Amino acid sequence: MPGFELFGELEKKQVQEVLETGVLMRYGFDGMRKGQWKALELEKALAERMEVAHAQLVSSGTSALTVALASAGIGAGDEVIMPTFTFVASFESILAIGAVPVLVDVDDTLTLNPAAVEEAITERTKVVMPVHMCGSMADLKALKSICGKHNLLLLEDACQAIGGTFEGKPLGSYGDLGCFSFDYVKTITCGEGGAVITNNEKYKMNADHYSDHGHDHIGKDRGAETHPFLGYNYRISELNAAVGLAQIARLDDFLAIQKKNYTILREALSTIPEVTFRRVPEGGEESYAFLNFFLPDEDSAKKVHTALGNGGVDACFYWYDNNWHYYKKWEHLTNLKSLGKLPQAIYDQLPDYSKTDFSASDHWMGRTISCLIKLGWLEIEVQERAQKMADILQEVWK
Repeated sequence: MPGFELFGELEKKQVQEVLETGVLMRYGFDGMRKGQWKALELEKALAERMEVAHAQLVSSGTSALTVALASAGIGAGDEVIMPTFTFVASFESILAIGAVPVLVDVDDTLTLNPAAVEEAITERTKVVMPVHMCGSMADLKALKSICGKHNLLLLEDACQAIGGTFEGKPLGSYGDLGCFSFDYVKTITCGEGGAVITNNEKYKMNADHYSDHGHDHIGKDRGAETHPFLGYNYRISELNAAVGLAQIARLDDFLAIQKKNYTILREALSTIPEVTFRRVPEGGEESYAFLNFFLPDEDSAKKVHTALGNGGVDACFYWYDNNWHYYKKWEHLTNLKSLGKLPQAIYDQLPDYSKTDFSASDHWMGRTISCLIKLGWLEIEVQERAQKMADILQEVWK
């Protein structure tokens, strides 16, 4: 991670084929295309790789979450349970359709705590949205059981975990809907892009229409298409899809590189008694996009993070103080800083997150360091990095 590190001839070939047609839009212009339909090809390849019936490409991971929620009929006043540790896109997508984000504690998986989820359910709850942050998954079996008990949708945000699996199923395919991001820094990239996957034919149809202004895509005359319901423009371009089509063909190779590099780093840190590792639920396998480990307390985590940076070890993150990924810095959500007036249901129902007790999340996040696993490292570079990280951590505890 990220796939752009290994751009090559496959990506160039796919993009050039689009440029030679001059058709950059995924819909229409049939006669000019010369048989090139990159978005359709990528949707087919993605559905096959993720072992689902349907895939719908969109313009970003944020768009994917928004379209997925809308496709399932989620709207104003509906509550969506999400974790305190994620990317801001999670609550942005919920707010975009007038629904209410309900933040819930994470546990040692760094994802939704099932017990906290059950406590947060109200009569307005419609969706549980686990976010498979940094390459690993939530306790999906427990969450699916909760959703079944309360008749809720399980929407997997797998934007950071493509290629991971749970009980042999690709992440994103375990719930009712799954979402991916293909932005510039993801394991496979379109430059910008995202996707919704599902086995539900109605959700697929809704996502197809909703992401293109409500067009029903019936017939070959775009101007004659009807609009069964309101929609918006969340389309992906043929150029972006072309890059993704090359990259998905390389996904298994990328995952193998990530696992190899991850394993070298983890083995080096496993020799240090003060280091423990994120829990991966039984039956799950990470995508190995990040190595996530815990230190004994917040002070030691901060000290180690600073020492790693000073020692020249880049791409290690301390999310506890991060503006984008942890609830503590989401003042724009807490204070509802919006350019315009939001739906009344949001003002009425949004919890006061300035007063909410998320100490259970703080317990884990305050101790966590995440190290990005790069695809472009040479083996000697990984070995040297592993030794340097181990040396730095041992020095901290001298």
